[in-house]
Parts: sequence; structure tokens; C-alpha cells
Amino acid sequence: MTTPSQPVIIVGGGQSGLAAARAALTAGLRPVVLQAGSEPVGSWPDYYDSLTLFSPALYSALPGMRFDGDPDRYPRRDEVTAYLRRYAQTVDVDIRTRTRVTAVHPRRDGGYLVRTDTGDEMAAVGVVAASGSFGNPYLPTLPGQDDYAGDLRHVAHYRRPEVYAGKRVIVVGAGNSAVQVAYEIAGHARVTLATREPVRFLPQRLGGRDLHHWLRVTGADRLPRRVLTRLVRHATVLDTGVYRDALASGLLSRRDMFTAFTPEGVIWADGTPEPVDAVIFATGYRPDLAYLKPLGALDHGAPRHVGGISTTHPGLIYLGLEFQRSFASNTLRGVGPDAAHVMTAFAAHVSGRQGRQRTADVASHTGSGAQR
Repeated sequence: MTTPSQPVIIVGGGQSGLAAARAALTAGLRPVVLQAGSEPVGSWPDYYDSLTLFSPALYSALPGMRFDGDPDRYPRRDEVTAYLRRYAQTVDVDIRTRTRVTAVHPRRDGGYLVRTDTGDEMAAVGVVAASGSFGNPYLPTLPGQDDYAGDLRHVAHYRRPEVYAGKRVIVVGAGNSAVQVAYEIAGHARVTLATREPVRFLPQRLGGRDLHHWLRVTGADRLPRRVLTRLVRHATVLDTGVYRDALASGLLSRRDMFTAFTPEGVIWADGTPEPVDAVIFATGYRPDLAYLKPLGALDHGAPRHVGGISTTHPGLIYLGLEFQRSFASNTLRGVGPDAAHVMTAFAAHVSGRQGRQRTADVASHTGSGAQR
């Protein structure tokens, strides 16, 4: 396939953007990566200090480069950041940092015009939305929330536990991040998990092997979205036993989600008020895609797509969405196969468009000759 004269613009320089860039090169495309941050490592440096992957290094790599060191260890935040930094150096593409995409507009010729906060406008044959979700944390709103005088934040803005020493803290959520953060704060403060349902645990190791080994060998990692959304209806926490024991021993307590805030604290579901110093919402994220609003490609902020391929705009694709194509889609281990899938489809779209353009050019030239 002839490389198009205009690039495919990849919005985001984290794990999804880098995987997209590699797949684009393989597909014969010319990628340009636009990263809002100062280096192509996505949002990893901004996560809380102790963040640890729930998949071993062996199952946490992007295509073409494994993690160094013990393959059975669970990499920490800074290890992942360093890995992505090295990975970016192996991908021979144009990566522009400190360049935030503010809007994407359609062009009459079927391509796109990408605008950035630096004032630049770039013509693109297509756009890959690989900007993740860290920039769009979901924070529920409860009665009395604006009047609460304590420390209220999303886990996206949590860093370390020592600042909560001696305080009364509530962590809202029943997923991995909520339990991990609540557990580490519990070593310094009195902590309650506030959840709508009991916490569900999944053993991190089975038969002496990490769960991700079994996900791979059984093919569960590749189950399609339509199956996954029926099977995975509730948050689960991967656990070696330490978190379950923390709840059983009283190091952590759990209560049904509170119903409202007071200026001093919260009101629990049974009507009991309690003073609280801090509330941390570990309530997830939403796709960070505001720059696509001018296209009309979103449905209440969510992308309209099938397997990462836009159903509204040819030449627009997505990467890193939760359950995009599989259980692993928004993880380091899962984004590579997704990138190869969407880039193959995108390259076919570009090739077809180039063929139509050549046909139109020939027809135009022939018509002009006949008139002469």
C-alpha cells in the first residue's frame, strides 16, 4: 500500500498511543503522535505512588518489548513509566509532546482537521483517539456535597497515605484501586470502605500460577465484548488474601454506601451521621474525548463504535476503551492486539480512499482531454 501523504494523527502518547503508532507503521501508514504531557508515558506518572499492576511483568508488555527483570513480579507505577519511556524510543515515529488536542473537525475531502492548544492545525487522513480516561475522573454528586468541609477528592488526585495519619477516612468504591488505597491508608488512619454491595474477591493466584496465566491459556482474555458484558456485571478485586484478611480482622471496615454529606461528615444508609475528615472516591473514569464533540461522534460523552472502529465517522478509531474488544482491552497486555485490529481496518479504509481518489483523478484528466 502506498503511504498516504497526510498522516494519521494519534491523540495520546501513553500505552494506547504508542501501540497505535507501532501498528500504524506496520500497516504502512504515517503516524504522528500528539501527547499533552511532557513525555510519551501517558498518565502513569500521575497515578498514586504505590500503584502496582495486578498482572505480572510477563503479561504486562506492549508488542515487541518485554519488561526487564523477573517476569513474575508485579511492576510498580514508576517501573511502568520507565518502560513506556524506553518503548517510545524504539518506535520510530514523530511524537510531539506538550501538544494537547482541543478539537477535531471533518474536512470536505473526507479527512480531518486537528486543532491543538498551541494554535496549530493539522490535516489528517484519519484520527486515533487514544487519550485514555485519566483526565476525566467520574465523581458522583450526593446531597450536601457542596457543604462538606472535609477533604473530598477522586482517587486520581490521591498520592500517598501519610497525609491522612490519625484521621477518619472513607474510601468509596469496590474495585481494585479502592481496596488497594483503603488498605494502605489503614496503616495510618481509621478507614471505612463505602460500597453499594459487598466486595467481591478473585484469587490472584490459582494452582501456583497467576490468574493472568489462566486467562491466556483458557482464551478468556479474548472473549468478545458481548459475552464479557454479560459475565462481568460487578467489580471484583484481585487478592492474594491480604485484603480479605484486612476486612475480616477489622483493619478495614465496610459499610453500605452513605446517602448524603453533612458539613462535618456523612449520613450512612441507616440514617446514622458520622464526622469524617476525608472522603476519597475511587469511582472510575470516563473516556476523555471532549475534543471529538465537534464531530458529533459521541453519545453523552461515550464513543459510538464497534471494536474500536467508529460507527459514525470513517477514518476515526479508538484505542484503550474498557471492554473495547476483550477483557484486557484497556490494559498494557491487551492494547497491542486491539491496535493491530483497528489499524488493519483503518489501512484498508485509507487504501480504498486512495483508490477512489486515483479513479477520480483519471476521470477528471480524461474529461479535460476530451474537451480540448
